[in-house]
Amino acid sequence: MKFTGTKDYVATDDLKVAVNAAIVLERPLLIKGEPGTGKTVLAEEVAKALKAPLLTWHIKSTTKAQQGLYEYDAVSRLRDSQLGDARVSEIDKADIEFPNDLLLELDRMEFHVYETGETIKAKLRPIVMITSNNEKELPDAFLRRCFFHYIKFPDSDTMGRIVDVHFPGIKKRLVEEALRIFFEVREVPGLKKKPSTSELLDWLKLLLNEDITPEMLRERDPRKLIPPLHGALLKNEQDVHLFERLAFLSRREV
Repeated sequence: MKFTGTKDYVATDDLKVAVNAAIVLERPLLIKGEPGTGKTVLAEEVAKALKAPLLTWHIKSTTKAQQGLYEYDAVSRLRDSQLGDARVSEIDKADIEFPNDLLLELDRMEFHVYETGETIKAKLRPIVMITSNNEKELPDAFLRRCFFHYIKFPDSDTMGRIVDVHFPGIKKRLVEEALRIFFEVREVPGLKKKPSTSELLDWLKLLLNEDITPEMLRERDPRKLIPPLHGALLKNEQDVHLFERLAFLSRREV
């Protein structure tokens, strides 16, 4: 069982090494990187490549470890028993908080259902992928149990390959000009949110729909420093105002 990438996902060599290392070590793969670099999509593509079912768990601030294993609704079970449901063999007075940390369960690959006295054990060890946007520091005990990989933001060549996957046959000159502007935007000092890969793809789709030519993109009129259809790239008013100020300064210099 080895991940070699898919036709729909451009995986760099170091990313493929990380996925396969986690599989061999039987440890969760902890993936970090900028938003929009394909962290979540990676799990979908690995599942597709290995022909494995995909189970997803979206974590919120209120999420408890127990919810990743099972949830026992005592009120519903009491109601079922009162209605004479034959499937109910016991009634618990209250839910019992799951006592073990989720990481311990990932190590053991089994958990105990206190309400029924059953122990559920995995027959096959699943491939576990955990994504993080670095919003919170993760504890050392968690990190020790993972294989770590940071997805670097794609360079121009890799981004070109990604564009080819999503827009096969797209005009090369248009892509070259769009990528040049895209990376220029990302390098603007003071930008609050840099545009990501997914936003570049949205922008290209709009450029194609509006029949924008490379020549139109190449126009460097100081009054038009902000890219056309910039709403796909700039996602807050502070960044739009930043480009407007840059255009104002350019006009003064002219």
